Amino acid sequence: MSQITIEHHGKVTLFTINRPARKNAICKETALELQAGFAAFDASAQRVAVITGAGDDAFSSGADVSNLPELWRCIPGSGFTTDKPIVAATAGWVVGGAMVLTMMCDLIVAAENTKFSYPEARLGFTGGMIAGLAARIPHKAAMDLMLLGRPMAAQRAYDIGLVSDLVPTGQQLEVAMQQAQALADSAPLVLTTIKRFVNQHVLPKSPAEAMSETLRQLNEVRESEDIKEGMAAFREKRAPNYTGR
Repeated sequence: MSQITIEHHGKVTLFTINRPARKNAICKETALELQAGFAAFDASAQRVAVITGAGDDAFSSGADVSNLPELWRCIPGSGFTTDKPIVAATAGWVVGGAMVLTMMCDLIVAAENTKFSYPEARLGFTGGMIAGLAARIPHKAAMDLMLLGRPMAAQRAYDIGLVSDLVPTGQQLEVAMQQAQALADSAPLVLTTIKRFVNQHVLPKSPAEAMSETLRQLNEVRESEDIKEGMAAFREKRAPNYTGR
């Protein structure tokens, strides 16, 4: 059973983490489906993506500890790359890796009941990608979230610039889709250029981001048809027929 739903609304693609019984926790399959879905989105004629979680209780409670994912796979800029805009629509809890996912989106429309939390210091584990938060909001506010692990309310997140819009609970997806449509109607080359300039030349990458990007590129080779063809040709003592896939 699919862990996400993907809908096309004109030139806007809507991704919904659809595990409300688990507060939309990201399991192994969820991360893989999001990675594949966003790769398909980037290769398509679609212009803007919106990502949300089913219901208003949680955008996502983070990694599913009963089926741990490789979270980097579903993080923009790490598990997949795209120069097309991504808008996050959040409500309820946004925890751990889910917070990393949203912070790497271009815009965040947050419902008033949104609560951001990064509790890994209390749990004894981190992937380190959260360090990039300090490049996106004031340093001390980022350190409060990362070190003390205190939840941050939506109003506070809006005041310091972590989210771009604050809306009544239940309206977050409607507003995000309206913004996405406005982006879809804009000049795509301009949007692509601005996003690329920001991501490549303005925002620094944390060590974990750089490592995840390297893993993604190496995995493209390891999981390719060419590596299977190369191994088969070696065993069969023939010249390989590579296709670049």
